[in-house]
Amino acid sequence: MRDPRQSLAETLRDIDSLLSDGQSRDDVLDVQRLSVNCGVPQDVVEMLLHGRQAPAENITDRIIRRIAHLRETRRRPDGSRHSYDEIASSFGATRASLSNLVNGRRSPRETVQPARDVRRRTARSGGPLASTQAGVERFFFGEPNGWLSAEPESALNEVLQPVLEGLRAAVDSDCGGSRATALRTAAALPDDEWELVERFINTLVRQVREERGQHG
Repeated sequence: MRDPRQSLAETLRDIDSLLSDGQSRDDVLDVQRLSVNCGVPQDVVEMLLHGRQAPAENITDRIIRRIAHLRETRRRPDGSRHSYDEIASSFGATRASLSNLVNGRRSPRETVQPARDVRRRTARSGGPLASTQAGVERFFFGEPNGWLSAEPESALNEVLQPVLEGLRAAVDSDCGGSRATALRTAAALPDDEWELVERFINTLVRQVREERGQHG
């Protein structure tokens, strides 16, 4: 397995290499949005982007913090938070057990008692906390994906990939003075709207072909 810090450093170098003259990393990276998308506190994101190491964090504390983060940042369409009962019942747990886990009123070893079928599927993962992690990730992401326990470097590197892809696409479609605009547009898009990058690039390519008389 590759070292998370090395992988993040390589991604950041790639981003830097795609910036146009006069641009800095800060011009294309929205630290607040990155923090929301990766579940890493904003000040830690800043540290990682500047090559510093993230503070040590107990993995159980990380999982609990990110569960609370998901409730705050991945809300219902009406803006309200998903209830503990709604989340817990999706994987056979009780509202009280999940609430107590997140709010630190009970030891993680004494929390969430999943339904029998859920326990059977996740028994190899490390007990109740692992069952809770899998259940919460399935609720918010559709499947267990390790998001809650991912190291800060890995989590940040993951959400930087669409940014990097958008910058590469923008550079590939560079024509005249369009590069800087394409870079800013691609980097500013939220993680769940990256399909707009493709539409933007396709439109730009079509316009270039029309100007050059290369229709189709």
